Amino acid sequence: MRQTHLFCNQHTIFGPGCLSQLKTLLLAAPLPTLVFINRSFAAGEYWPLLQSETGDLIAGVITVSHEASPQELDEWVQKWRNRAKRVLAIGGGSVLDAAKAFSTLCRHPLPAIRYLEKVGDTPLSGERLPLIAVPTTAGTGSEVTMNAVVTDQHHYRLKASLRHPALVPDIALLDPQLLNNTPATILASCAIDAFTHLFEAWLSSESSVFSRSFSLQGMQLFVAAWPALTQPDEQGECAREKMMMASWLGGLSLSMAGLGVIHGLAGETGALMPWHHGEVCGRLLLPFLGLCEQIKDPRQQRLLDELWQGLFPDRPPENTARQLADWLREMAPYDLWQSPPALPVAQCHEILSKAGSKNSLIKYSPQQMLFMLSESWPVEG
Repeated sequence: MRQTHLFCNQHTIFGPGCLSQLKTLLLAAPLPTLVFINRSFAAGEYWPLLQSETGDLIAGVITVSHEASPQELDEWVQKWRNRAKRVLAIGGGSVLDAAKAFSTLCRHPLPAIRYLEKVGDTPLSGERLPLIAVPTTAGTGSEVTMNAVVTDQHHYRLKASLRHPALVPDIALLDPQLLNNTPATILASCAIDAFTHLFEAWLSSESSVFSRSFSLQGMQLFVAAWPALTQPDEQGECAREKMMMASWLGGLSLSMAGLGVIHGLAGETGALMPWHHGEVCGRLLLPFLGLCEQIKDPRQQRLLDELWQGLFPDRPPENTARQLADWLREMAPYDLWQSPPALPVAQCHEILSKAGSKNSLIKYSPQQMLFMLSESWPVEG
């Protein structure tokens, strides 16, 4: 029987309005705190109030607008090592990942690149600064994962992770009200990322009865939330609350079971192209389901049928891969699949040369991965 390891936050606070508890958490342990934040939260109503309530505890602020590069992390560590004693992250996945990476690199002597998967030569020790994560999107689940994504599209042409169980933040504060007023395209792109985490973890070769119970619960919440996600009414607020929970469960699921070929391709695409990660996953998801329909691997088909029955118990499974693809697109609150940008042929070949199937049940061939890419974006050049 497969063994599954679960690493989780020591303290998780969930519910509308729970951001108000952040002040209490910070003042309970008065440490100089470096804040990683995104521009939209910094421009909103909550941030000035938090600053006024916590006063001198905020040692500095780093505004993050993209996935951090190794060079940026090294610069932040050089400036703030021994000055910051705690890290607070408020934002989307890029903000949370940058804060998680900084919190551990402050306790490590070497440059960031030395600890990165794929290219590094030194393991992380697990030491880091105390860390609080407040997601303002529902997608990556970074507030509960053991990895921090680092990206450099110029020098290293790399998207890779720092990874260690200690990178799971001590405290995760999940307030679905922070999703209000988020543009529809961002809500939908992040949500489809959460679904892809849950779905690939469900189909993973490393999944177990234990991990799939989390994945199924997350996808059930996703199905309940997806159609109404962007509505500006009470139904929309309920949907966003469910999606924030689905995102958190997606982070747990991927940490336990890993991901598959969709993220194998999405990671290498993100190393080269300045596209939103969630949208990349969403575009790759539909042709992946097309491959599932063609291949009909018995293990994968059994899991797809079991999933369909768990999500739609009143609808008999017929061709579950196609049914799921049709439902996702028909019920989408925003059409993520319209007007795809072009993928230059040189970048397409580079992606294929580096991408792998990760923890997929099936090891996909270069031809099958090319099918996924070319069905997601027009390949030109």
